[in-house]
Amino acid sequence: MSSALFTLNAGSSTLKFAAFSPDGHERLLSGQIDHYGAERANLQLRASSDSTPYERCLTGAGCADQLAAALATLAEHGLQPLAVAHRIVHGGSRFTRPILLDGENRAALAELVPLAPLHQPVGLAAIDTIEAIAPALPQIACFDTAFHAGMPELAQRFAVARHWHDKGVRRYGFHGLSYAAIARRLPELELDDKRVVVCHLGSGASACALLAGQSVASSMGFSALDGLMMGTRPGTLDAEVVLYWQEHAGLSIGEVRDELYKRSGLLGVSELSADIRTLLASHAPAAHEAVALFCYRVATEVGRLAAAMQGLDAVVFTAGIGEHAPSVRAAILHQLGWLGFRLDEAANDANATRISQIGSTRSAWVIPTDEEGEIARLATAVLAKPAAA
Repeated sequence: MSSALFTLNAGSSTLKFAAFSPDGHERLLSGQIDHYGAERANLQLRASSDSTPYERCLTGAGCADQLAAALATLAEHGLQPLAVAHRIVHGGSRFTRPILLDGENRAALAELVPLAPLHQPVGLAAIDTIEAIAPALPQIACFDTAFHAGMPELAQRFAVARHWHDKGVRRYGFHGLSYAAIARRLPELELDDKRVVVCHLGSGASACALLAGQSVASSMGFSALDGLMMGTRPGTLDAEVVLYWQEHAGLSIGEVRDELYKRSGLLGVSELSADIRTLLASHAPAAHEAVALFCYRVATEVGRLAAAMQGLDAVVFTAGIGEHAPSVRAAILHQLGWLGFRLDEAANDANATRISQIGSTRSAWVIPTDEEGEIARLATAVLAKPAAA
C-alpha cells in the first residue's frame, strides 16, 4: 500500500474524490459518485495513466456507505490515506484559510449551516463519516469563501442596518477553490497583473473579478443563490418576490427554499431540464429562452464586475459549461463585443485555450478548473506546518 492525500468535494448530488501524492503535486486517481446519496448511485474511478474508467453501481446505500465505498475502492487500488482534505462551502468570517479539523472548529462550522443550508451539511457529513471510519486520520477543511476574504470592504457590504452586517449578513463569495486554481494559471497567459473576470459556469454558476490575481468582487453574496442564473437557482432576485410567495401564495419557508434552490434557473425557465446540453439540443422555444437568459445574465454581470475593477482586460471561462459549451461562450462574447472582444470561432469550437482573435482589444480564454488539485495544494501546506514548527 502507498500513502496518498485524499480529497473530497461533496455536493448535493455528486461526490468528487481524488488521491494525490503526499506532496500534493501528482494526481494518482480521480473518482466521482453521481446521484450521491440516492438509492442507486454510480461510482467511477479513473487512473491518471488509464483512460478507461472503473465503474461500479452502488445500490441501497446512503451517503456514508457510498463514501466508505469510495475509500474502499481507492484501497483496492493500493492507496491508503495519510490525510483527507475536504471542500467546505462556507467558512464565514472566521475561517479565511485552510484548517486542521478538531472538535472545536467542527462545531463552529456547524453554526454556519444557516448560511449554506443545502451545501454545508453535506460537507460536514463527509467529515463525520471519515471520523467514524478512521478517528485518528487527520482531516483538513478548505473553504470556498476563503479566496474572497480579502475583497474590499465596500464589495463585502449590503445596504442593510449595520448591526446585521456585524452579525455576518454580508457578501462572502463562493467557488473560491476554483478561482484560486485559475489564478495560479494566469501567469502562464501573462494575465497575472491584469483585470480579469472569471466565469465559473456549471450547474452552480458565478463570476469573480480578479485584479492582479486577487478577488475584488464576486457575483455571489451571502449565500450560493445570488448572482448568475444557474441550473436550478435563479441568481439575483428581487427580495419582494420571496415575500410575495409567502404572503400571497402561502408558501412555507421550506417551499420557498425549494423554489429558490431546486425549481428555478435553467430548469424553471425551460420547464424541461437543468442540463444545458439538453436545452441546447432542444427546439422548444422555452429551452432557447432559458439559454439566452443564462448568457444575457453572464454578459451583464461581466460588465458589473468590470466596473468594480475600473476596466477589463480579459475574460476566462471555466467549469462544466464554461469549458465545454462553445455556443454559450460565443453568445456571451457576442454580447460583450462592444467592449472589444472578437471571437475566434474555430478556436472556440475546438475548446482551445485562447478563443479571441489575435488583435482583439480584449482577450478571452478557456481554462479547466482544478478544485481537487487546489484542495491538495492547500492541505499539504497545512500538514507541513507542525513539522516546520
